[in-house]
Amino acid sequence: MNLRHIEIFHAVYVNGSVSAAARALNVSQPSVSKVLRHAESLLGFPLFQRTAGRLIPTEDAHTLFTEVGEIQDRVYALREASRNLRRGSEGVLRVSALPSIALDALPTTVTQFLRSHTKVKFDLQTIHHEDLLRKLYERETDLAVAFEVPRDAPIGAQWLGAGELVVLYREEDMPDAPSRIDLEQLVGRPFISLAASGPIGLLFSKEVLRAGVELDEVVQARTFHIATALVRQGVGMTVVDSFTARASLVPGLSMRPLKSRLTFDVHAMYLTNRPPTVLATDFLKALARTIDAHSRPVAMG
Repeated sequence: MNLRHIEIFHAVYVNGSVSAAARALNVSQPSVSKVLRHAESLLGFPLFQRTAGRLIPTEDAHTLFTEVGEIQDRVYALREASRNLRRGSEGVLRVSALPSIALDALPTTVTQFLRSHTKVKFDLQTIHHEDLLRKLYERETDLAVAFEVPRDAPIGAQWLGAGELVVLYREEDMPDAPSRIDLEQLVGRPFISLAASGPIGLLFSKEVLRAGVELDEVVQARTFHIATALVRQGVGMTVVDSFTARASLVPGLSMRPLKSRLTFDVHAMYLTNRPPTVLATDFLKALARTIDAHSRPVAMG
């Protein structure tokens, strides 16, 4: 018996007649009768006795139904799982993101997403640019959210939005800060450098070199978390991405974009042979909306 035979037999057994089985399956009565006869022919014994317009299961049918019921339950479960995949309503999402995104944009999106996708489970991690490819290759994550797409790698990418470099500082250290800060205004002030922190640090370092300014680097920090903590402690000011700065704002701290506008892109990356599922695609759309909202000006100082 194939799955079609099993489905027809199960429907007739449960519903008691060909007509009722046809209605339950939304097919014609002749097709149900034809498949049922073919199943009995293959088995070599009758499954039902025709009595007063009803089909009465034989003893062999009762025995067979015990086995068929389990198979049919699995078929129903498979169909439901397929429908859920098409709807993107349940599953596990393994997402890795740079700490900048993981501080605020990622948890904000996950929180909102779970309100409408109650059966979804998340496996969340933070990554650094140098670990991005390894995480994907070793199947530790399905999606990696970062600022730069590695070149010449078998990965696909989806653009999620853009951010901007900003100055994060204590308001008491720059009480009359303009809406955009020129690099010259940072000269002579204690500065926390992130030059060795990756693409964002490199982007800022190139701009400093282009502008020909020399900053008073009192600390070189390799992570944005350390840099923002030092700003809170009054060690100096720093330049970080807008997502990190936004997530780090507390009373007494402010952020301002640079006068020489420095922007960067945010991408979601995945292996080309493992493209995003419907569920993952829906999540990335939600993350893109969050990133767009977080890229807008914040009420600052």
